[in-house]
Amino acid sequence: MSQPAPNSAEARDVLFHLHSQTNSQAHAERGPLIMDRGEGIHVFDNQGKRYVEAMAGLWCTSLGFSEARLKRAAAEAYDRFGFYHTFNHKTPAATIDLAEKLCSLAPIPNAQAYFATSGSEATETMVKLAWIYHAVHGKPGKRKIISRDRGFHGSTIVAASMCGMPRMHREFGLPLPGFLHTLCPDPYRGTLPREGMDDFVARLAGSLEDMIRQEGADTIAAFIAEPINAGGGVIVPPEGYFAAVEAVLRRHNILVLADEVVCGFGRTGNMWGSQTVGMTPDMMALAKGISSSYFPISAVVLGKPVQDALAEMNKGGEIFGHGFTNSGHPVGVAVALEAIRIYEEMDVVPHVRAMGARLRSGLDAVAGKSRIVGQVRGAGLMFGVELVANPATRAAFDIGLKIGARFDAEALRNGLIIRPMGDTIAICPPLIIDEAGVDEIIELFRRTLSTVEQEVEANLLAAE
Repeated sequence: MSQPAPNSAEARDVLFHLHSQTNSQAHAERGPLIMDRGEGIHVFDNQGKRYVEAMAGLWCTSLGFSEARLKRAAAEAYDRFGFYHTFNHKTPAATIDLAEKLCSLAPIPNAQAYFATSGSEATETMVKLAWIYHAVHGKPGKRKIISRDRGFHGSTIVAASMCGMPRMHREFGLPLPGFLHTLCPDPYRGTLPREGMDDFVARLAGSLEDMIRQEGADTIAAFIAEPINAGGGVIVPPEGYFAAVEAVLRRHNILVLADEVVCGFGRTGNMWGSQTVGMTPDMMALAKGISSSYFPISAVVLGKPVQDALAEMNKGGEIFGHGFTNSGHPVGVAVALEAIRIYEEMDVVPHVRAMGARLRSGLDAVAGKSRIVGQVRGAGLMFGVELVANPATRAAFDIGLKIGARFDAEALRNGLIIRPMGDTIAICPPLIIDEAGVDEIIELFRRTLSTVEQEVEANLLAAE
């Protein structure tokens, strides 16, 4: 993109709009890509160019960009009730319906649901509830939270502290004290020479146990994890990882928190990512797919032991000192209820498995002919393709080459929206995608990869 023309929409965006997860200096030089409308799995910019949105926006627009039923659900809800809250014993009627529905779907017995408006609020709410749980059980010092390198849990102060990414910490003096990070379960980058998967899992569980003993088990409240690390590179943990980790956590009375913000609602080929990886959480944070991001809504699903602790904490008549104005918003819950109906009607899990298998097969075929693909990994309709300088040795590209950014720019020219995470290319299309849509992604990915591969080889030849 060239520098924005004066007084254009692009120039006004640069002048007045601070963007999330964006370098402001680079943005001032290149300007925004302004999107105008969406249709199914495609979006169109303000010049009319059509793109396959192979990231479902931000891992979220599971039902595509023009689902009439969700729009209608919102309109009807607005006609009935533009806003109401859930403080002081009050609730919109539809909020009860969504709470009941989520609890019936969740893999946590005897559950309750708490509503918020973002994934960050949901993960942070789980931390507060974990603190209450341990305080009630006579362990008020159990407050530290363990997350993992390369994990992403949101952008608020506590949520960002739980992230295992330097970019989430650098400007803000984070993480806060008491937020710890253990090893990422990345079999491709994390294993030692000649280390098998069983040994890798045992080493990660042992490292976690060492951290707990060093910090003191009576200081640690909870462990939080995405079933599959999304923004950290689509990292699928090896088989047996969560069983081994949870054995350590249960031994030390540390709660297990699942961040299902990306992985929930069918994304990984099961209704919940926890089911895909064998995780048994005490609480779950939900967002994104809950409404296909047609409305900002999130939820925490909490088990009976946490509910009982909260009741005990407030048995003297005190109130639960936590809440958000728009928790359980009547329009948001109406959209979420309709989204869940659509998931059920489309039989989302078998559909995702079928389309995911087709996408994986196509990516594998393209990778098999490439000289710069190190690994294709993922589950359901959520994949990462890691680009490397030498697939045989797994040697990474020089960071200064910015291969992932090159791929992103070329993909946009080809009408494909992906997400580069370093040199890993994420693909996470809307769950409504059909065979034609999958094939379109594969062909555009192949075309983009071919160009980037040629550029890499030309640069290497020039360097020689």
